[in-house]
Amino acid sequence: MPDRVNRRRFLGVAAGAAAGVFAPRLLRAADAAAAAKRPNIVIFLADDHARFDTGCYGNEAVRTPNIDRLASEGMRFDSAFTAEGICAPSRSTLYTGLYPYRHGAYQQSGRVRPDVKGLPHYLKPLGYRVILAGKSHVSPAPAFPFEHVPEEKFDEFFAAPGEGPFCFVLATHFPHRPFAGKAGGIRYDPEKVKVPPYLVDTPELRSDMAMNYAAVTAMDEQVGAFLESLKKRGLRDNTLFIYTSDQGQSYPFSKWTCYEPALRVPFIARWPGRIKAGSASDAMVHFVDVVPLLADVAGGKAPEGLDGRSFLPVLEGKAAEHHDCVYGFYAHSRVMNSHGDFPIRSVRSRTHQYIRNLAPDRTFTNNITASAEDMRYWPSWQEKAKTDPFAAARLNLYQHRPAEELYDLGTDPWELKNIAGEPSQAETLAGLRKRLDDWMRQQGDPGKIEDSAKPAAGEGAKDT
Repeated sequence: MPDRVNRRRFLGVAAGAAAGVFAPRLLRAADAAAAAKRPNIVIFLADDHARFDTGCYGNEAVRTPNIDRLASEGMRFDSAFTAEGICAPSRSTLYTGLYPYRHGAYQQSGRVRPDVKGLPHYLKPLGYRVILAGKSHVSPAPAFPFEHVPEEKFDEFFAAPGEGPFCFVLATHFPHRPFAGKAGGIRYDPEKVKVPPYLVDTPELRSDMAMNYAAVTAMDEQVGAFLESLKKRGLRDNTLFIYTSDQGQSYPFSKWTCYEPALRVPFIARWPGRIKAGSASDAMVHFVDVVPLLADVAGGKAPEGLDGRSFLPVLEGKAAEHHDCVYGFYAHSRVMNSHGDFPIRSVRSRTHQYIRNLAPDRTFTNNITASAEDMRYWPSWQEKAKTDPFAAARLNLYQHRPAEELYDLGTDPWELKNIAGEPSQAETLAGLRKRLDDWMRQQGDPGKIEDSAKPAAGEGAKDT
C-alpha cells in the first residue's frame, strides 16, 4: 500500500467482511478452546509521532482526543523507549525483542540476521493469528511471517476474525512526512504550535510544525476509527490495546539521534479489567520488552535469549519499576548516498543520559541539513544563527558533536547543557561509561565505524 494513505478512505472502511477472505488456519479442538480464552492483542503503531505532540502528554495545542481517551481508559507510560531513532531498526526491535546490533537490522535498509525470529514465531505456536496491516519496513519476510491485511480492511477483519485469538498490528504511515495530503483539511495556526525548547524558533519551523500537528490529528482520527471498530464488533473488553510510535518526530535532535526526543516514545496500554483506567506509570520500559510481554499475555513462557523481559506486573499495577537503565543505538543515516556515517551509542538511567559519539571528528549530515523537500526550515535556522547565540550553538551541536555528552535529566530535561566535562560529574560519568561498555560487550557490538558503515547486500539507501 502506498505511503500516502488517503485518510478518508481509511476512515470510510467497509462494514462487512467477504466470506472466506480472512479464514483462519485450523487448530486442534483442545488448542482452539484454550486459545479462545486468551485476550486479543492490538498494536497501533504510529510513524514519527513525538510523545509531547499529544494531549495526554501535556500538549494542549494539538488535538488528539482519541489517544487521550485511550489514556483515560488505560495506563500512560511516561518512560517508554525505543532503541534507535529510525524506522526499520526500531520496528525490528519491537518485533524481535532484541537491540539493534543483535538483530542486525541497525541500518535503515538492513535485514535481521538469519537466526533472528520475529513476533509471529512466538505467538503463532500459542494459537494466535498474527496480522500486520499498513507499513512493514522489516525484512526478510521469513523472519516476520505476518499475515498481511490491507490497511483500510481492518474493519472487515474484525467483523470475522475467526474463533481463536489474534494479534493485529496496524502500522500507520501517519504522521510521517511528507505532510502534504495527509491533513485532509485539518489546519493549525503556526503561531499557536508549541515549539520545544531545544529547537530554534523561526516562522518557517512553526509553519512546518503546524503541518505536522495536522498530520498528528489526522492520525488520531485513525485511532478513533480503529477503537470504534473494536467496540462495534464486540472485541473491546477482551483486547489488550497498545498505542505507540516507532520514534520521535523528524526534527533536529530527534529522529536520527540518541537524544530523548528520538528514543522516548508515547506508549499507552488499555486492557479492561486488567489495567486500571486513568493510571500512569514512570517505569522504564523498552521496545525490547514488548515481545516478552505479548508472549506472557498470550499464555506462553518468556522466550529465551532476548534482551527484554515482560512488564506485565507493571501493567497490572503490581510493580512500579522495570529497568534501571535503557540503551540507545545509531549506526548511520544513508539518507542520500553522499551522507557519511555518524555512529552513536547511549545509556539512559533514571536521572541521566550519556551519549557516546564514535566519530566526533565528522560532520553530521542528513536530509534536514540538506534542506530536502518538505524540510526547508533549515536555512531559516542558518540565517538566525548569524545574530542569535542560541541558534548558532544549536546548529553547531547538531552537526559537530563532542566525543561524550552527559545530561542531568532532572534539571535539564531538554538536554541543553552538556555536563560531561564538569568535575562534579566525574563519578556519574564513569559509572555510565562502564554501563555502556558492559552492554556493548554483551551485545557483541565492537563500536567500530566500519562495522556500522556496511550496507546490507542488495538493499537500497532510502531513509524514511
